Amino acid sequence: MSSDATLESRPSKAADSRRDVELAALLGDAVLARDDHLNAPGIVIRPDAVQAVLATLRDETGFDHCSCVTAQQYPDRFETIYHLKSYADPTQEVSVVVPTPIDDPVSESAEPVFRTADWHEREAYDLVGIEYEGHPDLQRILLPETWQGHPLSLSYDQDQPQVVTLSEHANPIAGDERRPESETMFLNIGPHHPSTHGVLHVEAVLDGETVVDVEPDIGYIHRCEEQMCQQSTYRHQIMPYPDRWDWVSSGLLNEWAYARAAEDLADIEVPEYAQIIRTMGAELSRLASHFIAVGTYALDIVGEFTAAFQYAIRDRELVLDILEALTGQRMMFNYFRLGGVAWDLPEPRDEFIAQCRDFLDGLPAKIEEYHDLLTGNEIFQRRCVGTGVLEPQTAKQYGCTGPVARGSGIDYDLRRDDPYGYYDNLEWDVVTEPDGDNYARVLVRLREVEESAKIVDQCLDLLEEWPDDDRTLQSNVPRTLKPDADTETYRAVEGAKSELGIYIRADGTDTPARFKIRSPCFSNLSALPELARGEYVADLIAAIGSLDCIMGEVDR
Repeated sequence: MSSDATLESRPSKAADSRRDVELAALLGDAVLARDDHLNAPGIVIRPDAVQAVLATLRDETGFDHCSCVTAQQYPDRFETIYHLKSYADPTQEVSVVVPTPIDDPVSESAEPVFRTADWHEREAYDLVGIEYEGHPDLQRILLPETWQGHPLSLSYDQDQPQVVTLSEHANPIAGDERRPESETMFLNIGPHHPSTHGVLHVEAVLDGETVVDVEPDIGYIHRCEEQMCQQSTYRHQIMPYPDRWDWVSSGLLNEWAYARAAEDLADIEVPEYAQIIRTMGAELSRLASHFIAVGTYALDIVGEFTAAFQYAIRDRELVLDILEALTGQRMMFNYFRLGGVAWDLPEPRDEFIAQCRDFLDGLPAKIEEYHDLLTGNEIFQRRCVGTGVLEPQTAKQYGCTGPVARGSGIDYDLRRDDPYGYYDNLEWDVVTEPDGDNYARVLVRLREVEESAKIVDQCLDLLEEWPDDDRTLQSNVPRTLKPDADTETYRAVEGAKSELGIYIRADGTDTPARFKIRSPCFSNLSALPELARGEYVADLIAAIGSLDCIMGEVDR
């Protein structure tokens, strides 16, 4: 859809004001003030009322999705922002702002209300230094326990030496789960093992072959992506970074997340023609990402290197050929620009469109082949059907989205439910599967490949017929962007892995004061213990692969 339609679909200022009044009346004396966020009303609350406020918003107003938690420090206070949405309607948003004093940065933990706050608050404590009273396990999550200080606090000494010592791993449930007739064993899986899909360390407690408890240990590839974006200019320097968050072909989807947030912040409209190109490119990225997800999962489950894995790599390469022709790069695209895209379809246009159509024409037979090799494979079914089950309510508690949530029957997709780009002008379906097991998550990704192909095909029809004199690629954007100080927004897109969100706070300069990435895989991976407890070790490996995590994006 056009940018005008996008702007018209947002709640009006009057509607925001009415909602503010209603929320303030509902929450009573827990509310201290109102905060202005571009995407949602901001409610400032007491730090000792977090659980009561969030429970009220979840149970009485339908804000059952804690999408992200952002922590930051001002000169006079610390602040935690809980970005809440509704799974039924993600355009309904509210930002719950919790200020704490500099000399006593303690607020109540949201974990008893939203399980996803467990990891998010640990990250806030680790990097910013806010403590959360009542948190079940408030320890560092990205940095070693021996790290001195909190790197995103204003008082952090960047020149102090850091001596990171190794400590003996202890059985996290020793003495708690031991039965006379059995013995538990503590097993380290990863962080350098193919089955963990990157540098993920999994601490597993086993009773024989059965998983009693499991804890993902992350932070081995923390790359300071948020801080690099905070030191870069909105207009030119930030856009290359999103390609590197989820580097497995999801670049254009990542770029769109930043573009959506920054365009909202600076009130930039995107021409309709550029929106169509963005939509086509994003779905090509989704295709490439899902191919690699399915192919590597075949390796995890049945050691299928000779057929399914190599077929998936082959098909991903065909998509990358198209993306290379469009963007000039095979992986780190840097193709989106604030206000549009870098350039038009490659010339000759007819050859590029024919290349895309040749790929789409051959896709149905290939999808059928994947089903024959994998979903119709008896061994694959025995490994996946009924294992790694994630119940819908549990998925919501952990803030799961994307194929992981849709595999549990949650009908939630930002492309449809919070429309952007050209999606709401096209014919396609949101794919869900009801069973919530490892098998369902694979089916969702394979079926989403078909839906993405439909979207690309319709975009090609539009681009082929678009008048030559109306191919506007970018709106008129100032060379230097300096959004007003203390302007805040949180915007998200439907990434290949799940919801990818960006929070930006401006300070009146040409660089952000705070840039927070809502990693698609961060919340999904935190739910791994729920999938693995009571399963066999082999099922734990299957569960990890079914989440389709990229650790560079989890750690950022």
